[in-house]
Order: sequence, then structure tokens, then C-alpha cells
Amino acid sequence: MRLYALLLVLAACATRPKAAAPPPQQQQGIEVGDLDRGADPCTDFFQFANGAWRAQNPIPGSMQRWSRRWAAGEANKERLRDILDDLRGKTYPSGSVEQLVSDHYGACMDEQRIDAAGIAPLKPLLDRIDGIRSSADVQRVIRELHRVAVQAPFPLGAIPDLHDPTFVVADVGVGGLGMPDRDYYLKPELRFSEAREKYRAHVARMLQLAGSADPQGDAETVFAFEKRLAEASLDKVARRNPNNLDHNTRFEDLTAQAPHFDWAAYFEEAGLPRKDLNVEEPKFVAQVEKELAGTPPLAWRTYLRWQLLASAAPWLSRPFAQESFDFNEAYLGGVKEMKPRWKRCAESTDELLGEALGRKYVERYFPPAAKARAQELVGNLLAAMKDAIGELTWMGPTTKQKALEKLATFNPKIGYPDKWKDYSGVKVRRDAFWADVAEGRKFNVDDQRSTIGKPVDRGRWGMTPPTSNAYYNPLLNEIVFPAGILQPPAFSVDATDAVNYGAIGVVIGHEISHGFDDQGAQFDALGRLSNWWTEKDLLEFKKRGQCVADQFEGYFIEPGIHHNGNLVLGESIGDLAGARIAYLAFQKSLEAHPPPPSRSGFTPEQEFFIAWGQFRGDAIRPETQRLMVQTDPHPTGKYRVIGPLSNAPEFQRAFSCKDGSAMVRAAENRCTIW
Repeated sequence: MRLYALLLVLAACATRPKAAAPPPQQQQGIEVGDLDRGADPCTDFFQFANGAWRAQNPIPGSMQRWSRRWAAGEANKERLRDILDDLRGKTYPSGSVEQLVSDHYGACMDEQRIDAAGIAPLKPLLDRIDGIRSSADVQRVIRELHRVAVQAPFPLGAIPDLHDPTFVVADVGVGGLGMPDRDYYLKPELRFSEAREKYRAHVARMLQLAGSADPQGDAETVFAFEKRLAEASLDKVARRNPNNLDHNTRFEDLTAQAPHFDWAAYFEEAGLPRKDLNVEEPKFVAQVEKELAGTPPLAWRTYLRWQLLASAAPWLSRPFAQESFDFNEAYLGGVKEMKPRWKRCAESTDELLGEALGRKYVERYFPPAAKARAQELVGNLLAAMKDAIGELTWMGPTTKQKALEKLATFNPKIGYPDKWKDYSGVKVRRDAFWADVAEGRKFNVDDQRSTIGKPVDRGRWGMTPPTSNAYYNPLLNEIVFPAGILQPPAFSVDATDAVNYGAIGVVIGHEISHGFDDQGAQFDALGRLSNWWTEKDLLEFKKRGQCVADQFEGYFIEPGIHHNGNLVLGESIGDLAGARIAYLAFQKSLEAHPPPPSRSGFTPEQEFFIAWGQFRGDAIRPETQRLMVQTDPHPTGKYRVIGPLSNAPEFQRAFSCKDGSAMVRAAENRCTIW
């Protein structure tokens, strides 16, 4: 739930056209030019739906994956650049939205100044790290690093109380690692042991850039420290069970769990109330206690110096940014080159000042008509989910009533917040980029901390308006669709119903069904972690979920490496149910609004499924796929397309697929839940 070749700045920006929307004729129906007509939709629908597009559009060097959907996300960043470039070079009142975003972006684009500064912007923090001589010094530095979102050796955030989600509590989480996942430190397979060697070398090079006299030795210290933290952490599958992270703890008991950490000083300095909180993993907190009690200050200095460098490196001078890229994106993700400087700067502005920049974005790119149409679609999908629950034969009336009660409390959020955050107190300068990053981070840390100990503000958002994504929050029972995803190819007011329901409709259905996946189903209508199932129905639900897990366990990305069915279970249930209820909603729309004559040669039902295949038509680098199957709860794009559709009788009928086709799972193996 917790919610991560450079270009020189020109003296004057060259005039260029605004990021253009796709031509109207491309927004009306499916993209027939993307189809691979040589592929059989009943054999490999992924290849049929988007194979021609992938063949003609190789993954750009700066991207891990590519599809029309990912291209649209990058086009959003071009729109942000247009906004930011229009604002640059002008003077605005201090603290205004225009001043904040334009100066942050301008400071980021001043690469010559950033390169000249080298590591100097970090010197005050590095000096305090170098001054560590005692456990008290360690803790002072931890508190200071947490202010700038360097969450070592643990993060402390804010979440609604798992048993009273009307109230926000502090949440002590798990973190402090430099590799993507605990298993990278622990598993014996070759891909993990190779990553460990690459990581040690990466840490050594980074510390050498920062002036270490013994970079190899320091890298070994860092790795040993992080490995001990990894050994005390749950794996990602275990963390998917919210009961494993549910440990309501009194403040006094937290101090007893880790007496060497001065929690009172931390909470006082952070302005947090000493009330009950949640400790996600007590075993991890116990390990932090061991480190505070037994690890020498010198090792702490090395570890905290590394954590600061790893967090700041992308925003420092070129050698640091390049070293960070070489390991995290090039080695782990297979990316061939850095994104252009302007794009990274737009991303930084969105990350740190997202609702300030988002105000400008929605003014230009999300008209009221788009919001109204999206709201209509969401309402139709919720109605379809209600019908689907009502028609279930495997669920008893008691549980069914509880499910309908939960659905009735869903809170959809569309486009952007009703109330914007006030960033006017953030100090942003045009001539000091790391200072701007630190200020933005401090604002966001303080903003989150300010909610702890107070009633939940249901108007807050967990994504910025330009974000090309969506989410479901089980504690607030809300589904959220930023303006950034409500763009072609996912959605357009000009698109046919087949395209809108097949693309964004399945996404909406996916987020709705997260309220009823293996995780979301553990939260009731009020957002409480509470069982609302009869014993019989819960057993049947788990059995049906196991069908999905087993299906995805059999999907290989390469010989010997396959999806972890339990890791991707929630997202796969989301796709399975999302496709079904979107199709039901689409069928209802046809009753009220007969489709226009087809210009594609396909039926409306076929266009619906093709729209989904084209929206999820990701080409993904092999390195990224290996990273995904280890760390990502989402399956790769290919299996997000063929997995749910191979269970759908509606798909089989639409394309007249014969029993036994690759895209038709045998009746006895077919997975159905919602």
C-alpha cells in the first residue's frame, strides 16, 4: 500500500509543435494496422491483436517495455514538457504553482550547473554521516535521512488503521535494501548470484565516486548489512497476505521491541502522536534492534552513506547518474540508454510537485466531457459487477449480500482531486537542483506525516493527475483513475463503445474486482481487515483462486523461469473478472446504443477483445521480464492478454474458436470466479 547521453540545456528553447493527439480516425475503432493477419486468434491472440505493431515499433532504447499504452504514457510526458517549457523563462510570485514547477524543472534542466557541483550538494548530509561515533549519532542521521525520503534502515509512513480505517496510524515498514527484492540476496540460482556480484561492483564504484578509500571493502560491508536485513524480511508472496502485516502495537510496546532506538525522539521530531501504530514485520524490527545494539558505528556510516548516494545519484552530476542507470536500469532492466534529460526532469517535477503540475495538465488535456464519459463508464461497470455477483451460483446468499454491501460503498475518483494540495510553502530555486529535490521530498514526507493520528481524509489521492495508471485502495474501498490514463488508446470520448469498454473498461473492471481478489476480499464494506465470508464460500473462493494461480504458474518467460502464480494471483483475478464484467457492461451498452456500421470488418464483440489485446500489447525486454517474475505482482503483457481470455466462453464464441484451441481452456480447467 505504500505507496519510485544527457542533453545540455540550450540558452533558449527551440519552438516545436505541441504533443499532438492521434488523428480522429485513429480514435474511432480498433487499430486494424496493428493486427498480424497471419496469426490465428484462436492460437495466439496476443500475436494476432498487436503483432504487426510490435514488429514495426521496436522498444525504444530508453524503455523497458513498449506498446501503444506505454507510448501514450510517454506522450503524457511530452505534454508535461510543453506545459513546463511554456512556463520557463518567466517570473512568477514566490510559492505559486507556476514558480514552483517551472523553477524545479529549470533547475533540473541546468545540467551544466549540476555537473559542476558534483557531490557538493550532499556534503552537509555526508559530513553528518561521517561524524557518526555512537548509536545516538546513528539515530540522529536516520531521522535526518528520513526527512528527505531516504528510508534506511526502515520506512515509517501512514496508513488507515487496518481495523478502523476511518483513522490514520503510523506504519513501521520494511526497507533498507539496494536490490529489488530480498531473494536477490538469498537465492542460489545463477541469475541471483550474478546480480549479487554486479551489485557489489556497483556499490563499490558509487562509493569510489564519493571518495571512499576502500570501495571494495565498503561494498562488502554494505552487502553484509543488507543481507542481514533481507534474511529478516518476508518474501513478496507472504507480504501479499495482509494478515502477515497486521500487528497493532502500542507505542510503549514498540519501544520494548527495539529499545536501542529512541522512538520518543523520532516521534517528537517528526511531530507524530505517541499512539497505537502498526508494525508490518516484527522480525524485521528485531533485526534493526540487533544492528543498533551490535553493529559498529563505522559500518553504520558506510551503510547510510551508500543509502543516501543510491537515493540521490539520479539527480547528481553525470558520473553518479550514469552509475545508477548502469545497474538499476541497464543491468536489471535491459534498458540501452538513459531517457532524455527533459523527460527525467518532467518525471521529477511530477513526482515531487504532482498536484501542482497536475492542475496545469488537466486544464489542457482533460475536458469536462472526458470526465463525464469516464464517470458513466465506471457507473456502468459497477452495475455490471452487481449483476455478476447476483448471478453467482457458487456463493451463498449470506456472503452474496455482504459482497453487494461492499460494492455499494465503492468510491470512484475520476481525473483529479476535488481539492488540490497547497505547495506554497515549498522553497524551490532555479540554481540548486538537489536542494529542490530535498525540499520536494520533505514536503511529501511532512504531508504524509501530518495525517497520522487524525481522521482519514477521503479526498486525498495516491497518484498524480498525469499518471498513466490506476489503483484500488481496500482500506478506503476506492477506485482511482487519474486523467493520465483516461487518454487514447485506453479511452476517448470519440472512441466506439467496443474500444472504450475493451480497453479502459477492462481496466475499470480490473480495479473494481481488486475489491474481491484474494487480498481485497479480506476487507469488508467499511474497509476493515475482517472476514465477511461463510466458511463454505471462503473455501470455494480459495479453490477458484487456486485455479488462477495454477494457470499462471504454467506460463514461462523463458526455459526454467515462469510466473509465480501466487505472486500474480491478485492482478490475474483482476484481469479475469475485469474482462468479464467489462464485456457484460459492453453488451448492455449495445442494447441502449446500437453500434455504428463496422469499418474494421470485425463484429463489435471481436473489436472489444481486440481492444484489450491492443491495450495490453506490451513488448518487454528479457531482463525486465526476469525482474517482473521475481518482484512484480503483474504478469507480463502477453499473459495478461491470453490468460483471462482463454477462460472466457464469450471470447471463444466471438472468434468461433474450436474446443482444444490454444486460446480455449478445457472446461474442466477453466477458471471462473466473478
